[in-house]
Amino acid sequence: MNRFFFNKRARFAVCGLAVLTVAIFVLPIRSGWAAEETIKVGVLHSLTGTMAISEVTVKNATLLAIEQINASGGVLGKRIEPVVEDGASDPAIFAQKAQKLIQEQKVVTVFGGWTSASRKAMLPVFERFHSLLWYPVQFEGNECSPNIMYSGAQPNQQILPALDWAYEKGYKRIFLLGSDYVFPRTANLILKKHIAHRGLVMTGEEYVPLGGTDFSSVITKIKLAKPDIIFNTLNGDSNVSFFKQMSAAGLPPSKLPVMSFSIAEQEAKAMGPSLVAGSYAAWNYFESLSASANKQFVKAYRAKFGQDSALDDPMAHGYIDVISWAAAVKKAGTLDPAAVRKAAAQLDWADSCMGKIKFAKNQSLYQTAYVGQLQPDGEFHILWQSKEPLLPEPYDPLSFPGKSCVLQ
Repeated sequence: MNRFFFNKRARFAVCGLAVLTVAIFVLPIRSGWAAEETIKVGVLHSLTGTMAISEVTVKNATLLAIEQINASGGVLGKRIEPVVEDGASDPAIFAQKAQKLIQEQKVVTVFGGWTSASRKAMLPVFERFHSLLWYPVQFEGNECSPNIMYSGAQPNQQILPALDWAYEKGYKRIFLLGSDYVFPRTANLILKKHIAHRGLVMTGEEYVPLGGTDFSSVITKIKLAKPDIIFNTLNGDSNVSFFKQMSAAGLPPSKLPVMSFSIAEQEAKAMGPSLVAGSYAAWNYFESLSASANKQFVKAYRAKFGQDSALDDPMAHGYIDVISWAAAVKKAGTLDPAAVRKAAAQLDWADSCMGKIKFAKNQSLYQTAYVGQLQPDGEFHILWQSKEPLLPEPYDPLSFPGKSCVLQ
């Protein structure tokens, strides 16, 4: 297990190896928190429902980071106490549980959420109570709130690099398929602008309800459209049904390539890697990254949750979010959410299991983009990566020319 050492300058392991070094300032702790024996934080993910296939392990990675920090002495001399709640794959429940965590449990911050629908349902709660959510999953952008730290990829850090890669590989005819909620629809609006800008052809666009399992009509439309590649923004266990039915229809990934944005190692393991082997995915982390920081992260997670555990991008972000929060608290010298978010954006560059990372002033994360191809053993072979960590752009320049995110 990694250790964290504290003195006049706080040092935090990020994904198991590298360090962030931040100055500690002696500032007052927010009233009502100083007398507590522990510091409560919320951990809010879908532990049941269609999204549990993806979110349970993010919860686990979050708890791993908390355990490691506690083993080194905690934060501001206090032990972190995680309060775990189940969002049950339902945006309304996410909002209810977020309010419960803040009002009843008195947590100082919350880590969680996956779907954009869940994030948007929670956002008014965090704004109303002046609290702070750490959101670990890629999303569609078009949002900039001081009450959220967005560590997941913006479109220019995931979906648009994937489109550039597909263009370079000669995939010119693209079919868009997604779950029917905020992220897929908004991400595809952005993709369509860039597909047209590139002079490529969009051959079709289809959506199914989140958790939907019937793809018969979609597959018929795909066959008629004859795309070169499918850009897949399905979420949760809908992916299992889609790939099974595509294979039964004679269209496995080896015959019709699929680029996915919500299938990672964990989903591939749950589905059975043979079902999706050969398909592509774009992320900012893959378990197969060779950096020693990543090897230590994988080792620590498997030591706690099982040697056959698969690790993926949202898990890495969930882990990093806790470490970054703790570093920001140390830098600010207080648990106050407004001070913590400002301190987080002032943290130095750090090496991590994902590569170089840093929160920008817009409270989103600089990070490297990767494209990988899933192997039969369930790991992704990395085919491409960006030359440097990409500046997060919440508002796509083609869709919102001149618009930027400015936070005070």
